[in-house]
Amino acid sequence: MKVFSISDLHLSGTCNKPMDVFGAGWEGHFDKIKNDWNSKVSDDDIVLVCGDISWGTVLEEGLFDLNSLKDLKGKKVFVRGNHDYWWNGITKLREAAPDETFYFLQNDCVKFGNIVICGSRGWTCPGSADYTEHDEKLYLREAERFKLCFRQVDKVRSEGDILIVMTHFPPMNPKLQETLFTRLFKENRADKVVFGHIHGQSYFPLRSVKDGVEYVLTACDKVGFVLQRIL
Repeated sequence: MKVFSISDLHLSGTCNKPMDVFGAGWEGHFDKIKNDWNSKVSDDDIVLVCGDISWGTVLEEGLFDLNSLKDLKGKKVFVRGNHDYWWNGITKLREAAPDETFYFLQNDCVKFGNIVICGSRGWTCPGSADYTEHDEKLYLREAERFKLCFRQVDKVRSEGDILIVMTHFPPMNPKLQETLFTRLFKENRADKVVFGHIHGQSYFPLRSVKDGVEYVLTACDKVGFVLQRIL
């Protein structure tokens, strides 16, 4: 069982939001991702999708884009991104999932064999240039959501299990300083953290290690529109 990750698909099946306005590399970007996905992933593997899945604004629009992933292999695990406005109510979303290979995380976790996966959206961290009082409230709220995730992890985690944390926002500021998020990841003995959100010029390395935890950036344009191997 292998684990891959990618994020920021920004699908727009029901709305006119072509991503190639952000550069020629985005032209046909979903076809690039699907071709790579099909070449790497088997039915027993796991693909982590770290938010900004669809430009849709209501559940029906988001589901239209999710259905475009239905024929791709593997178990698909999602966390919400800041543009996923269609993700509004986890119960309805889970009930409407295209099939049993779709898993949506919200204040909880999922376990496959000896791999435990939890996650939340995260938020802009203190020390970022645009950090405001409004961001402070959301930052603290997301830290509490991660605590809820780890409480669920504790219920299913066994000795020797691997813990992967998914988040949409990078869990550090541009100076890569410690945050509430990174402290929680360390305290709860996370093995890997995967995230996205970053486009254009990136201050964060694609892979790095902090306090024994490996951090992997998987925003699709930053990694050439190919899935990244996590395990």
